[in-house]
Amino acid sequence: MFKETFRMSQSSPYDLMQLQIIFGDRLKERVPLARYTAARVGGLADVFISANSKNDLVDIVTRLWKFDVPFLIIGGGSNVLVSDAGIRDVVVYNRARQVRFDESGQLPTVWAESGANFGLVARQAAGRGFSGIEWAAGIPGTIGGAVVGNAGAHGTDVAGSLVVAEILHHTQMDDDNQTETSALVEDWIVDQFKFGYRTSTLKRHKGNFVVLSAVFGLQKSTVEEVQKKIRDFVAFRQRTQAQGASMGSMFKNPAGDYAGRLIEAAGLKGTIMGGAEISPKHANFFINHGDATASDIKQLIDLVRSEVAERFGIDLELEIELVGDW
Repeated sequence: MFKETFRMSQSSPYDLMQLQIIFGDRLKERVPLARYTAARVGGLADVFISANSKNDLVDIVTRLWKFDVPFLIIGGGSNVLVSDAGIRDVVVYNRARQVRFDESGQLPTVWAESGANFGLVARQAAGRGFSGIEWAAGIPGTIGGAVVGNAGAHGTDVAGSLVVAEILHHTQMDDDNQTETSALVEDWIVDQFKFGYRTSTLKRHKGNFVVLSAVFGLQKSTVEEVQKKIRDFVAFRQRTQAQGASMGSMFKNPAGDYAGRLIEAAGLKGTIMGGAEISPKHANFFINHGDATASDIKQLIDLVRSEVAERFGIDLELEIELVGDW
């Protein structure tokens, strides 16, 4: 187990010069975030730091915790809507993408760093004839984001496939008018995440946990069988879900119903706001046709929530996260 303890004063200001000294050339200023998000919208990150490995991610996050600097980790950018005004918090871009397969046990497993693309990992498993995560082949996000949000598709989810995940845990204790900050790396089994529909303990306690890596259980099959499943899943998504720049599902499905059905029943399918559109194919997908702004998408979100609430008495809950200055 990794443990490192720091002592710091009760108030620790966001000091850009200090961060420049600590991170050197890794730190970039005023970086456009649209290129790092699936919807291809969003303003500037005041401070942008890339983490190129799991150890790099531990180092960066631990130092930010040490100096009480607020930060946001982005990977595939598929579940966030970044404000046009940008982000004042430090943005950590997770490029930790190593993947390893293990056939030494009774059943094969795959270990992947949290910045690895989940869909790509699923396809790599298929290329080895391993089944178990082919449902994730169409998911555009990262391993870390999938674990935090309990991503799922085709009747299964992360909770049903995860074996163990490596978590960086932030804790604080007050002692003699000072704050002691600890960074611990722990292995968590599935039950510790308290997974729910598109949520987990990590999502409910943002800022205190960072996913470093995860291990998923697999089964031995054949390349042909697993790749056929993936082709079928991908074909289904193409038939039923909108294509183009989007964040995926915008709203969680309410109990016993579907967000897309409610939006369509409210007469909003195909509604356009600026360069953004509620998809005519699947109303729970909002598409950027190339010139949309984050504000365009946010106006559609507000419209949908208002109309669905008024017509059906249901308050739709966002599946994506609004980040930055709104």
